[in-house]
Amino acid sequence: MSVSVNNISKFYGKQQVLNNICFEAQKGEILGFLGPNGAGKSTTMKIITGFISATNGHVKINGIDVEKNTQATSKMTGYLPESNPLYYDLYVREYLNMSGRIYGIKRKLKTRIDEVLHLTGLLPEAHKKAGQLSKGFRQRLGLAQAILHNPDILILDEPTTGLDPNQIVEIRNLIRNIGKEKTIIFSTHIMQEVEAVCDRAIIINKGKIVADKSVESLKSTSFNPLQRVEVEFLQSQNIDKIKRITFGKIISEYNSRHFLIESAVDDDIRIKIFNFAKDNNLTIVTLHEKEQHLEEIFRIITN
Repeated sequence: MSVSVNNISKFYGKQQVLNNICFEAQKGEILGFLGPNGAGKSTTMKIITGFISATNGHVKINGIDVEKNTQATSKMTGYLPESNPLYYDLYVREYLNMSGRIYGIKRKLKTRIDEVLHLTGLLPEAHKKAGQLSKGFRQRLGLAQAILHNPDILILDEPTTGLDPNQIVEIRNLIRNIGKEKTIIFSTHIMQEVEAVCDRAIIINKGKIVADKSVESLKSTSFNPLQRVEVEFLQSQNIDKIKRITFGKIISEYNSRHFLIESAVDDDIRIKIFNFAKDNNLTIVTLHEKEQHLEEIFRIITN
């Protein structure tokens, strides 16, 4: 159960959308595929699923070339596109029955429909037409369609777009549960999604991969040439005096005792703050380096 993307490039006329994209995803891995709008995420998803062809390079699903044998690889792949097209006049079971016949499921289709309705939490809504479902349940129906034929690989393109916070949490939990037994490539530009769902993150910018790491490794890698330190004193302090002593820039003054300070990483500001407190008989309540958030990392490496 693997996806192998090898030197994929894509041109639309003279415009290059993808530039030699390479990565692999394995069974049990939820891979976050991130990038700004227009970075090439959806184009990559469509090439992996065989909806469009790459200009150069190739994709293999479980060792089978997608472009050479799209019919075989499509049986191994479930795809939820960003738009999630549904037939709104069909009832939930009707839509899944139609999808199952398209997939070529001939035996026990009704049983399989019941299984995916239960798995996706759609059973209470199964009596409704697709057009009567809330946005969250329509996304669940899209997922149910994508997993109906029990594919090895799931390609999910912006699956939580437009959902409210409660619906987002529900879809995230559903993806995590499904991901235990499958390979999932999860396209998004929302950093919280990555931290909540993904094991590994690939960041694409202007058609090129600019980062490929586990989520924890990505967060611990220093992409910022500046050090940020949070300090809180027991006593109130003069902000100008702290600036002069630490040679740092005050990013945030939470109150007269609590500050966020930024300085060059080659000059550890924590030592200066400690010495400043010692020389002035001050008590430090909090002193720690601020962890980089994925939003900040994303902004730095995609600018």
